[in-house]
Amino acid sequence: PVVIEDNVWLGEFVSVLPGVTIGQGSIVGANSVVSKDLPPYVIAVGSPAKPIKKFNFATKNWEKI
Repeated sequence: PVVIEDNVWLGEFVSVLPGVTIGQGSIVGANSVVSKDLPPYVIAVGSPAKPIKKFNFATKNWEKI
């Protein structure tokens, strides 16, 4: 099964493959293919989708990975 946790944004034409979990608060860019689990609070793009930024709660900013 595919698990999409709370407050996840999926861009247009995103494909999520079977068995994948997308963590809470994550954002997946348009036309991305999610083939592996994504951790919470990341921005992921591409085919396959890879995290490019992570939210830092201490500074309240998105930071490059």
